[in-house]
Amino acid sequence: MQIINAKEMGEAEVERLLTKVAFDEVELNPKIREANRKLFGEDLSAAELVRRIVTDVRRKGDEALLHYTKLIDKVDCSPEAFLVTQGEYEAAEKEADTDVVESLRKAAANVRKYHEEQKPNSWMTYRDQGSILGQAVIPLDRVGIYVPGGTAAYPSSVIMNAVPASVAGVREIIMMVPPKNGKINPYVLIAAKEAGVDKIYKIGGAQAIAAMAFGTETIPRVDKITGPGNIFVTLAKKEVYGHCDIDMLAGPSEILIVADETADPVYVAADMLSQAEHDPLASSIVITDSGALAEKVAEEAERQLARLPRKEIAEASLERNGRIFVAEDIMQAMHFANVSAPEHMELLTKEPFQLLPYVRHAGAVFLGAYSPEPLGDYFAGPNHVLPTGGTARYYSVLNVETFMKRTSIISYTRPALSHISGDIIRLAESEGLQAHANAIRLRRE
Repeated sequence: MQIINAKEMGEAEVERLLTKVAFDEVELNPKIREANRKLFGEDLSAAELVRRIVTDVRRKGDEALLHYTKLIDKVDCSPEAFLVTQGEYEAAEKEADTDVVESLRKAAANVRKYHEEQKPNSWMTYRDQGSILGQAVIPLDRVGIYVPGGTAAYPSSVIMNAVPASVAGVREIIMMVPPKNGKINPYVLIAAKEAGVDKIYKIGGAQAIAAMAFGTETIPRVDKITGPGNIFVTLAKKEVYGHCDIDMLAGPSEILIVADETADPVYVAADMLSQAEHDPLASSIVITDSGALAEKVAEEAERQLARLPRKEIAEASLERNGRIFVAEDIMQAMHFANVSAPEHMELLTKEPFQLLPYVRHAGAVFLGAYSPEPLGDYFAGPNHVLPTGGTARYYSVLNVETFMKRTSIISYTRPALSHISGDIIRLAESEGLQAHANAIRLRRE
């Protein structure tokens, strides 16, 4: 992990290092590439592979779903076996640790309470001569949530995606989860039930995304797809966008910590590692105005790293994307933080709320030593589905409005229309649209 002196390097070069590509195709590692070559009989890039799967599912429906589920996941079943049964829910309840279930329920309640406060209202206002203008905020009819499975299970992702959709009033929420040995993690099933998911299908990968986007004989078509996944899932979301909506194209997890000399290096190092253990491509950055703190954090990170069960992943992440920048002062640190536009930004300074007005680009902001990033991941209430790869410059956190749309309302009386008809006719004729002008002129006459 590097310690970089911003003064010696120069501000422009630091900004270049902090500027990430929002989304680009990741080169497949040799093992995955070789496995795909064996499965498909030819060497395909991730984008080519996904395009083939999406096209097949769109054209062949369940037939293609069954084919790819057998080919990739080694599961041979009928379409009816995709849907999670009531018996599987009941088995999950028996298998699960009651204390973990209670914590899940508390987390879901916190997330629901927070998102209830986000819910927008429809409105109408009365204007001159009886005209009415307004806006209707309408929940989507059906949304699909993708939850990663297989080697890991993320019930927290279920809560963060499904609860806002439920609060928004979406009529039907379906969920796709790749099974492990034919089963879904019990906590994922319990979280889905708690969060308001209506149906769960044991399907993963690009084929799951395509099924939700286009519909099959078994899977209903959705209006929007949300939720994280691997490179194949992300590319599939990119491929189907336009046929349905998506939340965002998610990249590796990120944390950026702005810290001054008062920050505890033990906490700073721990928070860096909390993201580094996600993925070798995860990014953990500290920007400080204290050279002494930078040295202590680097040393502490090495000590804590040695004790982590996921040491190899975290070590690879820090080696590739772990950086500690020493800025000239705390305001330059804030400037660099905004250039990075991180998924998670922590302000570990003496007076963090004084820096909050200077935050321009971040998915979520954590203020003070006792507001570490995992608090937001699991329990506090705000959503943990956040923009990555610098897209916090223009994307928002997943929220209730993600699952709603806005429709304009316009109602004019005859006097109200007559009063402004001349303006509309002139504007329409200036654009060469005579029929538009006539639609107004006929009503005036």
